[in-house]
Amino acid sequence: MLIAVLQYISGYLRIRVEGYSPERFINLCSYHGIYLWNLKPCGHAYEMNISVRGFRELKPVIRKTRTKVVIMERAGFPFFLHKYRKRKLFFGGIFFCIIFVYVMSLFVWNIHIDGNLSRTDETMLEFLESEGIYHGMLKSKVDCDQIVRDIRKEYDNVIWASAYVTGTRLMIRVKENTDRVMEETEDSGLDRANGQPADIIAEKDGIILEIITREGVPMVHEGDSVQKGDILVSGTVEILNDAKEVIGYQYHQADADITAQTVYSYEDSLPITYEIKKWTGNKKYVCWIETDQHLFKLGTGKNEFAHKTYTTLEKRFCIGEHFWLPVTLGMDVIEEYQPLNKKHQEKEYQEKLSADFQKFCLNLEKKGVQILENNVKIYSDTARASARGTLTLAETIGSKHLTAKKELPSSDAKDTQQEGN
Repeated sequence: MLIAVLQYISGYLRIRVEGYSPERFINLCSYHGIYLWNLKPCGHAYEMNISVRGFRELKPVIRKTRTKVVIMERAGFPFFLHKYRKRKLFFGGIFFCIIFVYVMSLFVWNIHIDGNLSRTDETMLEFLESEGIYHGMLKSKVDCDQIVRDIRKEYDNVIWASAYVTGTRLMIRVKENTDRVMEETEDSGLDRANGQPADIIAEKDGIILEIITREGVPMVHEGDSVQKGDILVSGTVEILNDAKEVIGYQYHQADADITAQTVYSYEDSLPITYEIKKWTGNKKYVCWIETDQHLFKLGTGKNEFAHKTYTTLEKRFCIGEHFWLPVTLGMDVIEEYQPLNKKHQEKEYQEKLSADFQKFCLNLEKKGVQILENNVKIYSDTARASARGTLTLAETIGSKHLTAKKELPSSDAKDTQQEGN
């Protein structure tokens, strides 16, 4: 393979040797060290390849063997250049491309971040840019050790980081303290806020159907009516002495399963008359090029369509994952249509409203909500059709909120209360 490449670069000829003694011609070439290859007999003649330098040494050999040498083909890079010697722009373009590729290889065009879980890549890229690391910077100015130090200094949960340049990419790998991330995720909710005391309160009005308390003091019982915001299970437990006096409080995180009967008002509607689009097939196209500061349009968006829709197709160019070039190519497609008014038949709107209601009920069942009673009916007038009514549901209504801690009554207040008794 390497020999073939060198032969193409130096150039070679395909020749035909014929006459008195072609075999003697080949023997003399071998004796004088003239390299021949791809030898092929053709009747009383031979075809072969020979280098340009070897061809220049053939004159004494041809005279001694009284043969005739015919050049059949000229091949290789020197003959290619000679053939297209008048096309200077072509070779100038090749030279420019080589220089362009070399210059582009000196810069970082893609910053790839791997292992970043608790924040977006864009957030870390903004931080790196503030530290002088950005897309399009010279690779010689990239200090990988400093990048690692800056990342570990800025982000406390990063326990390991590495940075290196490969090709035109800056690869940054980080490893975060996943245990800390999990703790922060769990601490974000009140249900398991580091074991903080919490009450269970009603999220909506209803009648208690069932309450099973595992932790805390139940404040309601089965059959009680509750309103939104009422405390259902308290996380505060009173500590009493022998005289049944409150001498302290214990705080717990209330835990219970509470099911209540609630009423949900359902309503869904659709117009009897609706509009459809009948496409005429008439279209117009507007191509455009947008930069950060200018917009150039090719064509015109002006038309005489009374009713039309716009569809925009655009493509923004990107080098790598995050380095977006400030050039966007796009095309607007303008289509004409004729609006037609149609009416839903009774069967159509009943099927549509019924299907939507069934989907709503299915979503409730997936959430564990039981439908006890259905009072939803379909109504219609000249303009709209609607499904409305009430649903009686059995659902969980408790949610946790932090407990407000109580203060013990002072001794003076206790004495006053005893004197009054």
